[in-house]
Amino acid sequence: MFFPVLEPHVIRVRKFLNRRHADKLRMRAMSTPFAPDATSRLLLVTQHERLPQSQIYPFHHYAGDLRRHYGTDVREADLGDFLAGRPVAATGATAVAFQTPYDVSDADLNRLFARIRQDHPGARVACLDWFAPTDLRNAARMDHEIHLYIKKHVLRDRGFYGRPTLGDTNLTDHYARRLGLPEPETRFDIPPGFLQKIVIGPSFATAPTLLHSLLGKRPPVGGRTCDLHARFELDGTPWYRAMRAEADAAVSALKGVTVVRGAGVHQARFLSEMRHSKVCLSPFGYGEVCWRDYEAVLTGAVLLKPDMSHIETDPDIFVPWETYAPVAWDLSDFSDVLHRLLGDEALRLRITTQAHDALRLWLSSDAFARRMAPLLAA
Repeated sequence: MFFPVLEPHVIRVRKFLNRRHADKLRMRAMSTPFAPDATSRLLLVTQHERLPQSQIYPFHHYAGDLRRHYGTDVREADLGDFLAGRPVAATGATAVAFQTPYDVSDADLNRLFARIRQDHPGARVACLDWFAPTDLRNAARMDHEIHLYIKKHVLRDRGFYGRPTLGDTNLTDHYARRLGLPEPETRFDIPPGFLQKIVIGPSFATAPTLLHSLLGKRPPVGGRTCDLHARFELDGTPWYRAMRAEADAAVSALKGVTVVRGAGVHQARFLSEMRHSKVCLSPFGYGEVCWRDYEAVLTGAVLLKPDMSHIETDPDIFVPWETYAPVAWDLSDFSDVLHRLLGDEALRLRITTQAHDALRLWLSSDAFARRMAPLLAA
């Protein structure tokens, strides 16, 4: 299959410029005190890595909406500086939203909350959970210190929280039971009332490398030379390897289908390939929602993914046969669904158009600012 040589270079340059723009906004927010006349003052305590910053960038991108709706002044501080006791520019916040590493220690949590109380007394406090899994592993540790828990996506059935699982997520539980994998039983306590603190926050679509591109034109559906894009990592923890091996085996069994497979290519090449693919298979990662889901929508490939009806997220690009094509978790219907898509260009056009429109309309509106009302509204 032929893929244009120049296209990955153009993609790489655009992503670099978007990241540089985001870094400039972050540095400005970290070096400037709150405006003296600001009545609503939000401090974001953040990590600089790509995944956590996808959750932070919209606070800067939509700063005008936040100011218009709530009179909010937005500033940022690096989590490392915050924990080390180093001075930060903005103090006296009325709201503080913080991120932590996936494996944050009790000691670091205690230091974090102590500094919030010291520098921002009386502030409304929220955790910004950027993690992939849908679990609430930190609920009991944070409950007495936070007012809100902002999470990218959660289980629709809130009754699942607090139940024991094999392994530490709903995904490890499913694959351990179905594939007979050895996983220890785990249970995360959910304090009374904690589920009422949950706010659905932004996911990958608000990353600076995606947001600006998604606001552009829809890519064309016609003229695609590859049937299926199926590049995904196969290595990882035992349950992850087993899950991905099952997906890889399903792809291997296909007949008469042109497929791009393998791992380890530069992301710009990856996106260029998807721009020339009709369908993108996006298996689960360590959580259900993946970068690839939004990259498929961005590039105009139909998102083909294990059924997502158990997930709540916003904006929702997981509406079956409207914005994505679902398959069974055991992939038993994978070939049938794929061939249905490949044989119906009008269906592919409808799905990709509606998925792209759903993201573009959300991103071009004040939906993010309205989502943050529980944190910022008086």
